[in-house]
Amino acid sequence: MSDALAWDAGRAVGRDRTRTLFGQTMGLVAATAGLFALGAYLGRSLSYRLGFVWFVAAFACLLLLRVAARRSEVAATALLFAFGVLLGLAVAPVTAYYAQTDPRALWQAGGATALFMAGFGAAGYTTRRDLSRVGRISFGALLALIVFGIVLIFVRIPGGELLYSVLGLVVFAGLVLFDFQRLRRTQNLASAPAFAASIFLDVLNVFLFFLQIFGGNR
Repeated sequence: MSDALAWDAGRAVGRDRTRTLFGQTMGLVAATAGLFALGAYLGRSLSYRLGFVWFVAAFACLLLLRVAARRSEVAATALLFAFGVLLGLAVAPVTAYYAQTDPRALWQAGGATALFMAGFGAAGYTTRRDLSRVGRISFGALLALIVFGIVLIFVRIPGGELLYSVLGLVVFAGLVLFDFQRLRRTQNLASAPAFAASIFLDVLNVFLFFLQIFGGNR
């Protein structure tokens, strides 16, 4: 009887830690999104070339965050917030262009992204099926998608941009499912900044794909 009670108590503690991690992670995602919006606003007059510089800086922050997450949650959180601001500055020329030429596309992309993340995030978080294989396939497909994007830079393919965006949404549907399942199966509260960075990247990429679709692939 005592073993059963201890087992039940352990399960209850595990569920509490999982809920706490989920709350902390989504709170960090929301804060990072706010800082991203701030960076996009501050960098609205930047050139595309300078935006690329900020993108490289954001990628460096992401790499440092992965290292810091194993040592200091405070440092990892600070790098996450810097990552959000820098990505906002990097994407600012794109969002500024749509804000001037087609602001409706921004709102449509934002709404579609919210529905996309809510649907696939909830599915990944609640499913009992192991999605490890989905994660591996999606990551491999992401690498292939990057190669396809590079090809589109040099080769004009009719409808290529639309195809790229649709394929990107399919790939990130799998990644969102996998990331949210990993979040449910983890009880290490210190991993919240790393999970937040991964989920925020999912959100950003989905938003940009929808923006390209609703903006007429400009």
